Amino acid sequence: MTPSKVLFFLSLSFIAGIFIESITKIPQILIWGFLLLALVIIFTSLFIKKNRLAAAGFCLLFLIMGAMRVQISEFNIANDKLSKFNGTGVFTITGVISNDPDVRDTFQKLKVKVGDSTVLVTTNRYPEYKYLDKIEVTGKLEAPSVTDTFNYKNYLLKDHIYSVINFPKIELVSIKHEYTVFLYIYEKILFFKERVRESIQQNFLPPQSSIMEGTILGDSGAMSNDLKNMLNATGLRHIIAVSGTHIVILGALISSLLLALGFRRGQVFYIALSFIIVYIVFTGLPSSGVRAGIMGGTYLLSQKLGRQTMGSRLIVLAAALMLLVNPLYLLYDVGFQLSFLAVMGLIYIEPAIKLLIKKITRQQEKSSAENFIGIVSTTFAAQIFTLPIMVYNFGNVSFVSPITNLLVLPIVYWLMVFGFLSAIAGIFWSALGWIFSIPCYFLLSYFLWVINFFSQPWAMKTIDKIHWIWLVVIYLIIGLAVRFINRKYIQKFI
Repeated sequence: MTPSKVLFFLSLSFIAGIFIESITKIPQILIWGFLLLALVIIFTSLFIKKNRLAAAGFCLLFLIMGAMRVQISEFNIANDKLSKFNGTGVFTITGVISNDPDVRDTFQKLKVKVGDSTVLVTTNRYPEYKYLDKIEVTGKLEAPSVTDTFNYKNYLLKDHIYSVINFPKIELVSIKHEYTVFLYIYEKILFFKERVRESIQQNFLPPQSSIMEGTILGDSGAMSNDLKNMLNATGLRHIIAVSGTHIVILGALISSLLLALGFRRGQVFYIALSFIIVYIVFTGLPSSGVRAGIMGGTYLLSQKLGRQTMGSRLIVLAAALMLLVNPLYLLYDVGFQLSFLAVMGLIYIEPAIKLLIKKITRQQEKSSAENFIGIVSTTFAAQIFTLPIMVYNFGNVSFVSPITNLLVLPIVYWLMVFGFLSAIAGIFWSALGWIFSIPCYFLLSYFLWVINFFSQPWAMKTIDKIHWIWLVVIYLIIGLAVRFINRKYIQKFI
């Protein structure tokens, strides 16, 4: 067994331990029992010199380590000092705004760091607050709500937020920020991001401006609920967000375009990876974007190595390292799930879809339609692997999603290129920004036409929440189908 395969199975065991502990809560006595069994197996294998037995022992050890990592995280949650006061009355807390405020039409959400705890404060749209502002908040500490349709508590757990305060009294204590080098750079990035947003709003009117803010800045706060519903119905919501699917598909599209232009695979890797890094930094380093960037970058690395098996092992290793930092991502972070699954779809099924399309259309390897075929295969591969988890979490199935993605994804690259040029040029010279906005106007008009045309009542169906067992069964079927396709037409699954 090669070292890379051993690392793959160890990472997979660690992830399995996190999953099992998250859904079953393994008793401590069993944890220590299995830990002792793993150590016995490992030491026994040293004397009888059985590598497979040693591998089995280490896999069991890493599975237990995954379970223990979840227990440590749950212990920290249970012992959070501030959350113990949830629901006990009015409190006054003083803290620093630890992230870029999430500004919506009529309200804003502030992540306020108080000691080792973080509180999510929802307040009115005005007055405006900035990153690193120190504020005094007086209001009722509450646990995040849990309803039949949405578990807000679990949604916030992954960000280590266990308390919320809704529409409290807020006083600005200080805007004198204590800087480290990173905080100083990050604040300047957010300042530049705000200037870009102002430039977009100057050159575009709603709803075009909200689409550009979502596409360029990954910020959908200004978007109307009607537009969000239309994007959901047409399966295009992932374009207006810094999500895993967005980053992965964007990286794949850039790679396909560069390869079609004649760049070598090594050059494509560095250019596409640089684009993704710059884009995530530009959007303000949101946690969802960073996780998506890690997955997207790992996918590009697997493409550079040119081996499907190595790609899968890199992705699983990246997922294990991210879960080591925060094991709550596995069950509670849909963005993490979509990032991982979208990459796995591109690694395992995208080559087969591309080969099938070329056979059907009788296209040559270096045909003029190579870039378009790459867009089609990328879109379908990512959607096949992410659709079940999206239905499980959101209950929406878009029947027109494959069509709308094929119609829209080819323009996303150019929309981002001209959008960036328009927004950045508009900061320094409004006339130049307006000139670059002209191509965007036609692209956005086409985008809105697609959304309006396909967002019909029959385009989407809402499905009641399905049991997680069915999710496992569906992905098992997809895995077996992919294994068969790869063994018969491409190569071995692992």
